[in-house]
Amino acid sequence: MSYYFLIDCNNFYASSERVFDPSLNDRPVVVLSNNDGCCIARSNEAKALGIPMGAPYFEYKSFFAKHNVVVKSSNYALYGDMSSRVMNILSRYCPEVEIYSIDEAFLLFRGFEHFNLESYAREIKSFVHRATGIPVSIGIAPSKALAKVANRIAKKFPDRTGGVYLMDTDTKRTKALKWLKIGDVWGIGSRYAKMLQLQNVRTALDFIELPDDFVRDSMTIVGLRLKHDLMGKPSIQMEEVQNKKGIACTRSFHKDYTEFSELHERIATFASVCGRKLRRQGSDCNLVQVFVRTNPFKEHLPQYGRSVCIKLPYPTNSTLELTKHAVRGLKMIFKKGYHYKKAGIMVMALTPSASKQLNVFQNSDPRHLPLMKAIDRINLLSGFNVVKLGSQDLKREWKMNRNQLSPRYTSKFDDIITVNAHYPKEETEA
Repeated sequence: MSYYFLIDCNNFYASSERVFDPSLNDRPVVVLSNNDGCCIARSNEAKALGIPMGAPYFEYKSFFAKHNVVVKSSNYALYGDMSSRVMNILSRYCPEVEIYSIDEAFLLFRGFEHFNLESYAREIKSFVHRATGIPVSIGIAPSKALAKVANRIAKKFPDRTGGVYLMDTDTKRTKALKWLKIGDVWGIGSRYAKMLQLQNVRTALDFIELPDDFVRDSMTIVGLRLKHDLMGKPSIQMEEVQNKKGIACTRSFHKDYTEFSELHERIATFASVCGRKLRRQGSDCNLVQVFVRTNPFKEHLPQYGRSVCIKLPYPTNSTLELTKHAVRGLKMIFKKGYHYKKAGIMVMALTPSASKQLNVFQNSDPRHLPLMKAIDRINLLSGFNVVKLGSQDLKREWKMNRNQLSPRYTSKFDDIITVNAHYPKEETEA
């Protein structure tokens, strides 16, 4: 029999901050979104104060000061590196790993019938914490959906479970599904939850007692697979890592832009980011979507938002060609007299670069391929974008408002922790 482990890092962003700053331990910590907008992560102490997810920083600023809440800006470089460290450790324990999110992973154990899975999970939990400083909770069950439920129990009742919960009997499964509210079931969003509540479905146990025909008709085959998974019949399989089907780069600006030249520079920068990501995964794009939007919160100003999709004459991942078409799209939708707050581009209809379909009349410039490789290599070795397009601001680095940003302890040499060692003076003989 196979068992799924769901390893979930506890309060991952806050825990990553605490690894390098132990003074944050046992203190309420919140992490803010881009441009220090709202709370996207909270420590247990912050949750106990009643701080909701998504709380706007400007509204809660005085509350944070009153209750000595530590506020941190999003440090994605740090979080991404800490996530990679955790996932690399997990891959040592099991060959079948599905990285579900930055702080979650499924592990599928086959042929471990004679192993004590709970002890093995505690070994994983202990080693991850020793090696990275990140605390994790582990749920173990015969299916992915039940592993999610087991993980929720492990995290909800740490004193009783020690952060690990094994759901290996029907009695445990029934008790857990009776306890779990329907709105908290993995894969059931608010719309389905409301629909099921109208059918007097209050818990996950009520859900699995529904007829298969009703679930399939109301929630498609995906809902039916979820039901079977919760019944202990594995129906949701492990997913392989796949290339992205679309890549986007969007930003809210630190101030309103009114001139075309300002948006032109931003769109060129976004195209450069998308081009680099396309080349990294070996893909070309055939469609480029560009959008602009004013600030909806400034109701006293005229509002405008529009997007346009440009079909490319040939597949490409060249930054030069992507920028040319993206700027053409910007010219089509830009209107004078508006205060623009956000813009972005998305590249879509991706195809493998190694097997592109050539056009009889028009194709990507073959000279761009070695040029892009050289630019990517220079920028990678330099650690920052030293080679840019002429349409980009050569002196400008795109920076979000991150006034509470912690150092990039693990990915920037200047931010590496310095340890000062003091040696005791040698005692002289009398």
